[in-house]
Amino acid sequence: MPRAPKGHATRKSKNRIFKLAKGYRGARSRCWRKVKHAVLRAGVFATKHRRLLKRDYRALWIIRINAASRSRGMGYSRFIAGLKAALIPLNRKMLSEIAIHDPKTFDKLVELAQQALPAVKKAA
Repeated sequence: MPRAPKGHATRKSKNRIFKLAKGYRGARSRCWRKVKHAVLRAGVFATKHRRLLKRDYRALWIIRINAASRSRGMGYSRFIAGLKAALIPLNRKMLSEIAIHDPKTFDKLVELAQQALPAVKKAA
């Protein structure tokens, strides 16, 4: 039985990888060995940075909440502790959006947190 050459299948598989490397600089988009390595590493970093993106957003929300609560005379940690004591179940993303788009509501949240804090101090 004659040997079946793998030319078409090999080229097709390589083309798929070359398409993923489109836009990379220099040999990283043209030389097969470099392309293979570049695409593999890009996949690893994409996975890693999907995780880090969540961390970065949470840090951004905390910074925004801290700035908004400090301008109203209360630090971030005391504000969050007050909200927990007042049983207000808002996450940091929503608090940050409220601080930006609805300052009056955020003022009320700060007041509620301040009222709830002394109760926490007495219990502790």
